[in-house]
Amino acid sequence: MSESIKKISAKDFLLVLNNEAKPLVIDVRTVAEVASESLDGCVNMPLHELSLSKIQACVSEEKAGGQPVYLLCGTGKRAMNAVEKLKGQFASPLLVVDGGIQALKQAGCSVSQGKGAVISLERQVRIAAGSLVLLGVLLGAFLNSGFYVLSAFVGAGLIFAGITDTCAMGMLLARMPWNSAAR
Repeated sequence: MSESIKKISAKDFLLVLNNEAKPLVIDVRTVAEVASESLDGCVNMPLHELSLSKIQACVSEEKAGGQPVYLLCGTGKRAMNAVEKLKGQFASPLLVVDGGIQALKQAGCSVSQGKGAVISLERQVRIAAGSLVLLGVLLGAFLNSGFYVLSAFVGAGLIFAGITDTCAMGMLLARMPWNSAAR
């Protein structure tokens, strides 16, 4: 991750929300996560769908040219990935809401609660990875030792995700139907 990513604390962002007419806030969480819990007035543009053309269209539509664009997610991680994805391509300043919607709630910001509980993408990755490791171990122990490769593959993927700060499993899960509820 680049050190040049600009962040704004949750408390400072609350001041922006209270003082600016309508700041442009793009929430890069999945559609299902936003449907479960969101900040009023945000534009939902999931990270896996984010592109320069989409964000430029959003800025034009909101008439926010030259104004900062605030990026929001659950904890700040995906918003930072969004800035990395757009780095050097976008004219308006991009600011990550540090700590994401979780930090905003802790700072006293009210968020809209949707119907039903949605499991966050991070938890989905942990559940899927743990399930695949367990499946590989069980199949390896009871059917064929070749199935241990599945557990090793998932372990290697987790190591790669930790080193590169990217997660292929997370990107895949973000595209699943339960994370793409109707808008």
